[in-house]
Amino acid sequence: MKSISKSTCLIFAVVALAATHVQSQQPVSIQSLLREMVDRDQVARYPKADFRLKQASSYDRASKTPDDPKGWFSNFDRNTSDKHHNFVRTEENHGRKEWVVMEDEGPGAIVRFWVPWRNQLKPGSDIIIRFYLDGASEPALEGNMFDLFQGKGLIPFPLAHESLRSAVSFFPIPYAKSCKVTMSDHPFFFQFTYREYQEDVDVTTFSMEEFRSAKSSITATCDSLLNPAKAAAGDVVKLKETLGGGQQQSVSLREGAAAIQTLSLKLDRYDDANITRHVVLKISFDGKETVWCPIGDFFGSGIGLNPFQGWYRTVDSDGTMTSRWVMPYQNDATVSILNLGEEPVDVELTATAGHWNWDSSSMYFHAAWRGQFPVPTRPYSDWNYVTLKGRGVYVGDTLTIMNPVERWWGEGDEKIFVDGETFPSIFGTGTEDYYAYSWGGRSTDFYEHPFHAQTFSHKYNQLNRKPKIDEKNTQGFSTETRTRALDTMPFSSSLRLDMEIWSWTDCEMGYAVGMYWYGDSDTTSNRKPDPEEVLNIPVSPVVPEIKHPKPRSK
Repeated sequence: MKSISKSTCLIFAVVALAATHVQSQQPVSIQSLLREMVDRDQVARYPKADFRLKQASSYDRASKTPDDPKGWFSNFDRNTSDKHHNFVRTEENHGRKEWVVMEDEGPGAIVRFWVPWRNQLKPGSDIIIRFYLDGASEPALEGNMFDLFQGKGLIPFPLAHESLRSAVSFFPIPYAKSCKVTMSDHPFFFQFTYREYQEDVDVTTFSMEEFRSAKSSITATCDSLLNPAKAAAGDVVKLKETLGGGQQQSVSLREGAAAIQTLSLKLDRYDDANITRHVVLKISFDGKETVWCPIGDFFGSGIGLNPFQGWYRTVDSDGTMTSRWVMPYQNDATVSILNLGEEPVDVELTATAGHWNWDSSSMYFHAAWRGQFPVPTRPYSDWNYVTLKGRGVYVGDTLTIMNPVERWWGEGDEKIFVDGETFPSIFGTGTEDYYAYSWGGRSTDFYEHPFHAQTFSHKYNQLNRKPKIDEKNTQGFSTETRTRALDTMPFSSSLRLDMEIWSWTDCEMGYAVGMYWYGDSDTTSNRKPDPEEVLNIPVSPVVPEIKHPKPRSK
């Protein structure tokens, strides 16, 4: 028998190790995706089953290149005829005409679906939506697209729900080989956000049998999403200080490999709405500052105290703001509060740091901020949230705008370029659509969901709800926030997120955004601390309704 060389043995060992790794990974399925949805630890690790997030939407197909501004900023993001179509094609199935709105080859999973009312004053739709998986001639799932995805039918709330004049679903629909989605009539606006897995990822395709067997997981996931404030284990550190204008105070967390599990912050007053912009949260991990963000933009409150509850963050009416982002580190971490305002403010901070097993998939949490005033609405332009270089996962953002006029400001589409793409793999249909509602000119009421919210708009928030009147006015501040679970965006070399500035009025607006992502130690962004712009808050033509926190018990 011939002897085997060392190099051949090494090859055999690598192949065996790779095979063992593939076998050790559980198949992607409804139940595995539901577990992932509520696993905050998992979002802090680069995904084992690597994927890229894609989107099929009704964006205007005249948008082809920034070199053609007229086409690039074209705004016909809907379908009204077969001649001007923003869908894939039409086809005959069982003697009926169907409009194909999404098609994907290979393993994947739909993880978000959004569709608006066709008439802004009339809810619902008579369109039947059908999901054909793995080349099957019969749909694995079909029904009225609003009845299915408003959280009142087959898919329960909050996995699906009725947003402001929209239906939104985060229920995962995995497929092993292919997915085709059709509608029974001319589509209007739509977005299907889906994961595109590598070819070797094992996926269990959605079926009604799989759906029924996942009933207990579905119930448990819904319960977790609606009750996000679970007690975190770990060492608790507190800071209680009065910060004068320009002052900063810091607190150190436990040493060694650990992760911040919860972080809560409370100010003594919110009578000046600008205080949530003037007070800045800073966090350093292992000697590197990765978080620099005003607290209103970090916690989702925007300008002023605007309560809401989400999966990752909660803002309470008593002024307590809580983050549940998991933030790992290897050796040490420092949390700092900086008051850039002129008036002193009392700050209470509590952070809990628990055990973390740091490995090659672990990533550092980042939060950054960009603000600009004025922002001209003509000519149309793309306003960059952030550009990232390196490996990481983008997980959310909070946008606060100041609109000086009554007319709608948010026609602009998100355009997201991943890993050096020349054309964005995610091209949206409107800023409000990105934040999971529709008909922004009228939809100024407060709403909340575990993964998105409009915490303030015009003059309304959770504490001051919009009356049931036919009012169309988006003047003043609006704060929109979106965080991601199954629809996180992994990137291996780069990510660029732009939002179109597209208002119906030639005017000057104010824009500010807080962004959140995870990244390796050498992952970089184009966002740097900007104390000067923090203080450049535009005056709103509508004074925000300020609700004072309840008096503290003595």
